[in-house]
Amino acid sequence: MKKEKSTTKRRLRGSYLISLMSIMLVLFVLSLFSSLVLFANKISDYIKENIGFEIVMKKGVKEKDIIEFQHVLDKKEYVKSTEYISQEEATRRLTEDLGEDILDWLGDVENPLLPSIDVRFNSEYANNDSIAKIEKWVMKNKNVKEVYFQKSLIHSIDKNVNKIAAVLLLVGAVLLIMAITLIGHTVRLSVYSKRFVVRSMQLVGATESFIIKPFLKSFVIQGVIGSVLSLALLSIFLYRVMRDVPELASLTGFGSFAVIYISVLVLGVLLTTLSTLFAMRKYLRADIDDLYE
Repeated sequence: MKKEKSTTKRRLRGSYLISLMSIMLVLFVLSLFSSLVLFANKISDYIKENIGFEIVMKKGVKEKDIIEFQHVLDKKEYVKSTEYISQEEATRRLTEDLGEDILDWLGDVENPLLPSIDVRFNSEYANNDSIAKIEKWVMKNKNVKEVYFQKSLIHSIDKNVNKIAAVLLLVGAVLLIMAITLIGHTVRLSVYSKRFVVRSMQLVGATESFIIKPFLKSFVIQGVIGSVLSLALLSIFLYRVMRDVPELASLTGFGSFAVIYISVLVLGVLLTTLSTLFAMRKYLRADIDDLYE
């Protein structure tokens, strides 16, 4: 008798452990995918926000007027940052790039470089349609000679970002369906192993809520523990990534990952709760013959 009880306990512990590990691994894959999506979005935003948009001013425009125009740009919602580059600064930078003094090279020829304003946009405005509208507005300024930006580069980035977003959306949907399915099967298998206990409780007059309550409590706890363990694995993974690629740490903040951590905890509880309710209702309403299938 004692041996039989010991075997039953071992089986229950094994079933609990398998269920917990299944939930943990599924949630870890989802959290890992969410982190990769976050990194991809941050890198995409970083690239977009560093696309060059140069406003070249006309010859002879006073520095005061240029700086006033720069202040106007700084107040625009689509502008992330601006930098005024004087003729002298442009000359110095070109000299550094060429490795020789450009003024000596030009001789008596007048310096052709003109003052400009280097503009960086917020990522949501760094696309050809938005920039074209901004260019049209900028060109209305009488002190502006021309605007320069790489249209082909922006188009290429937009095209690739849209493709990557579509792929990530598809993969995310598939992973979520898999997570729901696997956790659902895990819970149903565990409930299936105790289906006769459920029927015995029904026979002695126990209500559905009374029967469901201990199962629900057990699986919600598993959902919480599985979520915590999956986030622990995720933390280790992120630590290694941040250590090996420190540039990523500057692109992502704690707030971004806090959303992922909270979402995984909520998802773990939600999936186990819904799966338990569906599985329990099935066996509570099953015919006696169905219990032997």
